[in-house]
Amino acid sequence: MRLRSLLFTPGDRPDRMLKALESGADAVILDLEDAVSPERKPEARRHAAELLASAGRPARVFVRINPLQGPEADRDLAAVLEGAPDGLVLPKSESAQSVSALQARVSAHGGRLPPVLPIATETPAAVFGLGTYRAVAPLLCGLTWGAEDLPAAIGAATSREPDGGYSAPYEMVRSLTLFGAHAAGVSPIDTVFPAFRDVAGLADYAARARRDGFRGMMAIHPAQVPAINAAFAPSAAEIDWARRVLAAFAAAAGAGAVNLDGAMLDAPHRKQAERILEEAQEPGAAKP
Repeated sequence: MRLRSLLFTPGDRPDRMLKALESGADAVILDLEDAVSPERKPEARRHAAELLASAGRPARVFVRINPLQGPEADRDLAAVLEGAPDGLVLPKSESAQSVSALQARVSAHGGRLPPVLPIATETPAAVFGLGTYRAVAPLLCGLTWGAEDLPAAIGAATSREPDGGYSAPYEMVRSLTLFGAHAAGVSPIDTVFPAFRDVAGLADYAARARRDGFRGMMAIHPAQVPAINAAFAPSAAEIDWARRVLAAFAAAAGAGAVNLDGAMLDAPHRKQAERILEEAQEPGAAKP
């Protein structure tokens, strides 16, 4: 499942939900949690169910349910499972055990569990569970993190430095999410860039995320989607390099290393080339 961009939209705003579907995002996340006040949650569930029941979705539709630790999650599942969402976003996930608990809840509702995207860093305990998701990898479409709930949970003033970058504890959490996802063999998805009018800042952040090894990013405004999609799409130069790397290995069948443009390339370079062509959705690329 290709997930470069995942756009949040409030579940109680059907007008915004429809606009989000036309944004070009790889997935739209109907938010039943933080974006919806408690008194409007029943309305949000109704709107989400109506959209899921409609025909011809132009994008994948995920639903962020409320945390399993509270009473709203079961109401969310009862409302949306019949509409067969393309994925569920699980907030306050603390480990593989949280995903298994979600699977049990879905089964209790008589439904089938769609791919799950855990938000895996929103409590202190969750940080220590980031290495466990390999156990439930077949149930996942990725792993992501958030930079707001965790500082609130521990009484920190903010997760950011004055220049907007993450402070050391939260940079560590971002890195652990990245490696936890790769250890599980699923896509690491970076968190949102909150300054949605700062297009240049977003482009720089998304480009850094891809360089670091993330495969996609969440968004909070439709205007962010083009920059995110562009950042997580290989450039023409990258695609050309990848093609030439694989051609060099093909021409030297059985060789563990090849010479290309005066540089010695070996298995990690071959894997990188395959990944680039996979991201470009070219035939012959490695399968995830």
